[in-house]
Amino acid sequence: MSGATTAASSVNHSLHLPTPTLDAESQSLLQSISAQGGYAYARMAALAVAGDQSAAEAARDMAWEQLHSGPWHSVLPVWRDAYSMACLHVAKFHFAAGEFGEALGALDMGLIMGGTLLRKDLHDSVLLVSSEARKKGEKSLEACGDFKGEKLVPEVPVDVNEVLKILPCKSLTCGRVEKTSDLSLEGFLRDYFQTGTPVVITNCMAHWPARTKWNHLDYLTTVAGNRTVPVEVGRNYLCSDWKQELVTFSKFLERIRTHRSVEPTYLAQHPLFDQINELRDDICIPDYCFVGGGELQSLNAWFGPAGTVTPLHHDPHHNILAQVVGKKYIRLYPSSLQDELYPYSETMLCNSSQVDLDNIDKNEFPKAVELEFMDCILEEGEMLYIPPKWWHYVRSLTMSFSVSFWWSNETESSDS
Repeated sequence: MSGATTAASSVNHSLHLPTPTLDAESQSLLQSISAQGGYAYARMAALAVAGDQSAAEAARDMAWEQLHSGPWHSVLPVWRDAYSMACLHVAKFHFAAGEFGEALGALDMGLIMGGTLLRKDLHDSVLLVSSEARKKGEKSLEACGDFKGEKLVPEVPVDVNEVLKILPCKSLTCGRVEKTSDLSLEGFLRDYFQTGTPVVITNCMAHWPARTKWNHLDYLTTVAGNRTVPVEVGRNYLCSDWKQELVTFSKFLERIRTHRSVEPTYLAQHPLFDQINELRDDICIPDYCFVGGGELQSLNAWFGPAGTVTPLHHDPHHNILAQVVGKKYIRLYPSSLQDELYPYSETMLCNSSQVDLDNIDKNEFPKAVELEFMDCILEEGEMLYIPPKWWHYVRSLTMSFSVSFWWSNETESSDS
């Protein structure tokens, strides 16, 4: 009995999460938290360091309440860092106990909801916990290299006649977005970037590991299955029943594969690649994103089942939408048609149109009915350039995994 106890304590002792930034910044951070009235949090954090797991969980709950005390933009940065600190403490206890899934869940919550101060500790801890979890499961990334498992999306050509039954009225009848292969940077700059013209670029993603990996359930489950991600549930963000949930990536995959969720579930506009380094390593930033001398503003994932819709809206930056898995239909209207597309007057939705392209109310929005537009079906391995302020509507025709790259040109970067 004593031998088993000794072995167990030996294992627990070896499972330690090093957190150098937390160790160096802890005292200063706790002083800042106390200065904002967080004396109870500071006491719980001190007890957590001394080995009290319930105190670590209590500190996390206290920080969580502060994160939800008002609008997100009004939350003090110190409380976001406090939440990251508590998540690291909680993860340490779970990791020492060999509870790798729970440890990853705590770390992911720190990455999703926490501040920037302890981000490197969170990322490094994720790598260590993930490595140990794979050892326990005896499944490595290399084991997924054969890709003999289930494919998420079969290679089937688009049946245009069937697709037209689910697309908005007049789809594929107006101007089609030009498709061009192996587009040079000079050609992109001259013919599309400077003129503000959308274009589909083909044969530009074959070198991405994601092109062969992300269509395989085994790979995605291995690298991300235990990770926690935010998903949208409901038809789209303009609907009253729309909501957000936090689920594990495995549960999300199960929902979109088996259609067990009554409402569509969509991982939309999430910085997944800041969170899961293995997936970030599978893609490359297109050279086109450096045209104009600006900076990459955001890199987001869009992953969901067939039928997910992003309603008509516009974005402030240059955008390349890279289609890695599956197919999407995209309709675009130039920024000059803003008044005819009836944007919402509310500040939070002023970049979204009140016009539901799937069911246009001709009496309420008469100007929108006869507008000219451009559209396309974006196939696997293709990228679509969307200029700033161009209105666009997106519908997934199959299960779909896309990556969006937003960047600003030099003038926009200096202005911001």
